[in-house]
Amino acid sequence: MKLVEGKVGLVTGGGGGIGRAICEVFAREGARVVVADFNEATGQETVAIIRAAGGEAVFSKTDVTQEVQVKAMVDLAISTYGGLDIACNSAAVSRGSGPIHQFERAVFDDTVTMCLTNTWLCLKHQVEAMLASGRGGSIVNISSNAGLRGQPNNTAYAAAKGAVNTLTMSAAVEYGRQGIRINAVSPGVIRTPALEQYFTEQPKIAEGLKRMAAMNRLGEPEEIAEAVVFLCSERAAFITGQILCVDGGAAVK
Repeated sequence: MKLVEGKVGLVTGGGGGIGRAICEVFAREGARVVVADFNEATGQETVAIIRAAGGEAVFSKTDVTQEVQVKAMVDLAISTYGGLDIACNSAAVSRGSGPIHQFERAVFDDTVTMCLTNTWLCLKHQVEAMLASGRGGSIVNISSNAGLRGQPNNTAYAAAKGAVNTLTMSAAVEYGRQGIRINAVSPGVIRTPALEQYFTEQPKIAEGLKRMAAMNRLGEPEEIAEAVVFLCSERAAFITGQILCVDGGAAVK
C-alpha cells in the first residue's frame, strides 16, 4: 500500500526545488496532485514529469499572495479530483538580507508577505475545503531552520519563518478536533538548483554550509519530500502541531 494512495494532494511552489520533489513523491506514493506555481513553464514541467512516471497531476498557475488565486487553486483540486486531502505549502521567497538598521520597510514587508501571509492564505482555504468534505486531512508547511534561532542579517526571513512555526502550532490546536493535522518541516541547507547557482558564484561557501550539519553534508530535496509525505500519511496519524527538523543535525549541533 502506498503512503497516500487515493488522496488528492496540493503543493505550492511545485515548479522546482523542494516543491517539485514533494510533488513527485506525493504522486509516487499514490496521490493525484495539483501542482501550483506562479511560473507556468516550470510548473508544467513538474506535471509532465509526474505523468511520464505514470502519475496524475494538473497545473494551477497561482500567486499565493493573492487570495482570489489561492481560492481558485483549491477549487481546482475540488473540481478536478473531488476534494482535497493533503497539502504542502512550500512556496516562499526572501526579498533580501542585511542589517536591521539598513533594511528597507518595503523589503521586510514583501518577505513577510511571501513567507508568512501566503502560508496563512493557503491554510485558510485548504482547511475550508477539508472541513467541507468531512474527511479531515493533513497539511504541512515548509518552514526553515532560520526560524528556530537568531540569524543575523536575515531577520525578515527568519522572523517570517518563526511565525510560520507558531501559525502551524496554533492551527493544529484549532482544527485537531475536526480531524485536520497540521505540521511543519524545517529544512536545513538543501541542494536546490538555486543553491547550486549560488555555489557557482561563491564556491568557498559550500564547505562552510556543509559543516553546519552534524552529518557534514547538504540535504537533498527528496529528503524533505520524504518527511512531508510521511507527515501526510496515516503512519503519522497521531502527529500534529510539530516542527520536524530535516537538517542533518544542524539544529542540535
